[in-house]
Amino acid sequence: MTQVVVTAGGLVPAGIGWIEVIVGCMFSGKTEELIRRVRRAQYARQAVVVFKPGIDKRYSEDSLGSHSGLRLRSFQVETAAEIPALVGDAQVVGIDEGQFLGGDLVAVCERLANEGRRVIVAGLDQDYLGRPFEPMPQLLAVAEYITKNLAICMVCGNPADRSQRVVNRDARFLVGEADAYEARCRRCWDPDNFEPRQEQLGLGRNLSEDE
Repeated sequence: MTQVVVTAGGLVPAGIGWIEVIVGCMFSGKTEELIRRVRRAQYARQAVVVFKPGIDKRYSEDSLGSHSGLRLRSFQVETAAEIPALVGDAQVVGIDEGQFLGGDLVAVCERLANEGRRVIVAGLDQDYLGRPFEPMPQLLAVAEYITKNLAICMVCGNPADRSQRVVNRDARFLVGEADAYEARCRRCWDPDNFEPRQEQLGLGRNLSEDE
């Protein structure tokens, strides 16, 4: 019988692979969390490999990056089907922007996990119209661990779970940053209005800085 490791964070499988999925809207810290988990695996002396879709050429072609400035070397692939041939002996497989890698992503992640690897996938769970962004919903259904990140609404400061597109383009796939999207809460999100509304939200006081 497989032994299960119990930690302060809950149950962690031992002797088997598994799938972790990190989802949320734009600017919710998905890539940052993916990098954090992969780095921790490296500190534990585990071999890792990281992938990002070829459509994402932000920051660097050979690295994935977060909006906060973190970087991690990665392979670029056009589809999930290219991943198994590049995995090698990695114990941990990181995949960013999973929504851009096609319908094979679920089967590829299942295969890697069944081989005993830890698979960590980050991606958008909704497109700019608020629709489930395939194949992420299907991946959520088979994952052992799911993390839903929230951003801060750029209009009112409430927790945000939606990506507001602020450029008038119909394409479902549009890679961008603050020039193309804003994080919005349910109340402020309006998929039919592409007018930017981002405001400079004031920061709360840091009492340790008060004289």
